[in-house]
Amino acid sequence: MSDVISVRVRKQLKEKAEKLGIDIRQVVEKALEEEIKKKEEEEIKKSAEIIAENMKEVKIEEWTHLVRETRNER
Repeated sequence: MSDVISVRVRKQLKEKAEKLGIDIRQVVEKALEEEIKKKEEEEIKKSAEIIAENMKEVKIEEWTHLVRETRNER
């Protein structure tokens, strides 16, 4: 499934792209995919930093005990 989006670009830029046979749709789609991936990675990194900060107060023994408990529940 797809959606239609509109974007205004300089006329000269569009003409050059067409002259060079550049598939504008493909370029825009690829750029959006790359930007989405970049933003998702940033969000994951921020979440990991928050988790790491919260985990500083958890002792290794407590963490190990909780992991073992969870495994035994399966």
